[in-house]
Amino acid sequence: MPKVADFMTKEVITVTPDTPLRKLAELLSMHNINGVPVVDEQGAVLGVVCESDLVNQNKPLHIPTVFFILDSVIPVGNPWRLHKDFQRISATTVADIYSRPAVCVTPQTDLADAARLMADKKLYTLPVVEQGRLVGILGKGDVLRAFVQA
Repeated sequence: MPKVADFMTKEVITVTPDTPLRKLAELLSMHNINGVPVVDEQGAVLGVVCESDLVNQNKPLHIPTVFFILDSVIPVGNPWRLHKDFQRISATTVADIYSRPAVCVTPQTDLADAARLMADKKLYTLPVVEQGRLVGILGKGDVLRAFVQA
């Protein structure tokens, strides 16, 4: 059974929460990658930020439907959605958009288990961690490469 270590990328590009979104977009485009781990000052994995996070950040603002009763404005739907939408469109750094906590695997994880995890949780990028240290990254492209080679 193939392991994550057999197909992971060992040279990992990372960002920190304070990385500007423009720099993130440049990194993803320049290296032709889908996502990168977000790490703290000590190198601990905090989460992952992907192209889809950048795309979602640029979605148009949804203005909720409201109705009026006796001079009261009542929003239809979740009032926190508008607040979250404002946060999303005003994002300027990775901290504003990345997915957390990180879902990680180890180098010894079966590749099939990692693929199942990606499919079940709709993940594109899995940090590979050993003893709390980032040692690689597994992307959907790596999983596809493994299936082609099998």
